[in-house]
Amino acid sequence: MAVAAALLVTSALLSGPPRWFGITAFIFVVGLAFGAMISNKSAASKVTAHETDAVTTAEFSIDLLNATLNEMREGLLVIDSEMRVVASNHAARHLFSNVDDSINSRRLTELTRNPGIYDAFLDAVRGKERAGVKVETFAPERRVFDLHVAPLHATDGTAGAVGVFFDVTRLERLELIRQEFLSNVSHELRTPLTSIVALAETLEAGALDDPENNRRFLAIIQKNAARMHRLIDDILELSAIEAGNVKLQRESIQLQPLVEDIISSVSTTAAARNIKVSNLVQTSAEVFADPHRLMQMLTNLIDNAIKFNRDSGTVSVTFKSGDYDRISVEDTGEGIPSHHLDRLFERFYRVDRARSRELGGTGLGLAIVKHLAKSHGGEVSVESRFGEGTRFTIELPRLATDAARMDQ
Repeated sequence: MAVAAALLVTSALLSGPPRWFGITAFIFVVGLAFGAMISNKSAASKVTAHETDAVTTAEFSIDLLNATLNEMREGLLVIDSEMRVVASNHAARHLFSNVDDSINSRRLTELTRNPGIYDAFLDAVRGKERAGVKVETFAPERRVFDLHVAPLHATDGTAGAVGVFFDVTRLERLELIRQEFLSNVSHELRTPLTSIVALAETLEAGALDDPENNRRFLAIIQKNAARMHRLIDDILELSAIEAGNVKLQRESIQLQPLVEDIISSVSTTAAARNIKVSNLVQTSAEVFADPHRLMQMLTNLIDNAIKFNRDSGTVSVTFKSGDYDRISVEDTGEGIPSHHLDRLFERFYRVDRARSRELGGTGLGLAIVKHLAKSHGGEVSVESRFGEGTRFTIELPRLATDAARMDQ
């Protein structure tokens, strides 16, 4: 363009046209050159911008993929044909407690000695998909995984496998609890039901006309029917509490009168064994709770303290306020061996099964107390010395703290 401009200017000057023609022609050519230069720069700029956008998009995609994989709860492990790890996410790295550094580029045999994991990946490398492989790990705690492994085939002929570890520890625990619950319910119902059926058959066979035994048999039938009724009521109550279907109507409660009402309701049972129940709660004591549910919790604890106490023993109810409001029920019974304390609030768990059934217990009372305390935002605990006595304590959030929270 510069050469063309020079030629035009030279021709104009030699041919003698007016000077303005040469200047105009020169400006025209320079304009074309400048426009072409801008066009080329623009084109170059578009190419560069396109390449930059492509790079940015690729980097974003990689970051998004890495973030997605590392946020997965399921462990993801990819190996090559030599059983060497080529890719993994955070969840997969936490599966192998014996490895402190990165697991990538390491052979699978270096990471685990679990034959189930190795065999599943080996079969996948050979082209066989494996699903539903149960894998257990025991460090730092026992965990159960459902492993799915699928083969990978690349276009260049290389082979590998990808495995996904689904953590089913909680599901297995819930399944075990369900099985234990069904087993316990069946056992608890079978005992009184067997007695009812046997006595009904005895009455039908002729004992109905026996004035010495018929009323006694009927009383036993009534007692066992009432036991079954209490058991079913407790099961339904506990299920409703655990499902969150129980709505608490919390309010400020004068604790001493409530405890006095409970003591009056169990006075006959206590008097039968000469057990003294003392209300040591201060007259000024107030708690913030659902009155009906608090009465249910304390009735259960006081009733247990009477049932499992010594004859002529004592039961005392006390209150203490601190970070939490603490209501304690203490007895002078035989106490509970320490190895039972951790499981005492489990459903159907009994320290002395025969005595508990004889006293009419369903095995669900303490579980109900525990869940009701948690529903209030509190907790229940137990302390016991074998041969000396036991103390249960319900901890509830303080009145001022709960009121402030509700106002917010």
